[in-house]
Amino acid sequence: MDLYNEENIFISNHPLIQHKISIMRKKETGTNEFRRLTEEIAMLEGFEALADLPLKEVEVETPIETCMTPMIAGKTLAIVPILRAGLGMVSGVQALVPSAKVGHIGMYRDEETHEPHPYYCKLPSPIEERLIVVTDPMLATGGSAVDAINQIKAQGGKQIKFMCIIAAPEGLERLHKAHPDVQIYVGHLDRQLNEAAYICPGLGDAGDRIFGTK
Repeated sequence: MDLYNEENIFISNHPLIQHKISIMRKKETGTNEFRRLTEEIAMLEGFEALADLPLKEVEVETPIETCMTPMIAGKTLAIVPILRAGLGMVSGVQALVPSAKVGHIGMYRDEETHEPHPYYCKLPSPIEERLIVVTDPMLATGGSAVDAINQIKAQGGKQIKFMCIIAAPEGLERLHKAHPDVQIYVGHLDRQLNEAAYICPGLGDAGDRIFGTK
């Protein structure tokens, strides 16, 4: 991934991620394929986002001899999807770290103000000792991401990363300004938001396309 022109912002230039996002954009891409692509991109982004996981040396007996070898240290990773679309990215990250705990943050968007309204927050404990990966395929206005991270920090979360598949410049700027300490991983930075606060060119409503609803 390339470092954006701001600290802690990472925009992907990986050919596989770009190719898969292009397929997702197509309106004829069906629910099953869209869901699978969401998982695959989350795995590819997660591979980059988790490159700094701490390690510790442990003793292991191989078929040949006993040796010291590195394994992930500390409390298990916490994946926190923003409901409901963020759920589509969870299995991709879990494929990398099967022991990861999963929390949930639920919010809906006001269709007039485009601002988020939280309705649910359940996080793994002790959240303050875990590396937390917040997932949401779309970073549009940035309101949901900012509010979700506010809730996590209010409960003691400190080490937080945010992963999305596509982002609008407006949302990326808002999230980074509100939480400059949070690393933001973006599959593709799109052009802008339209008057209805949808990402352009975007890929439609990610939640509807993942779950087959309208």
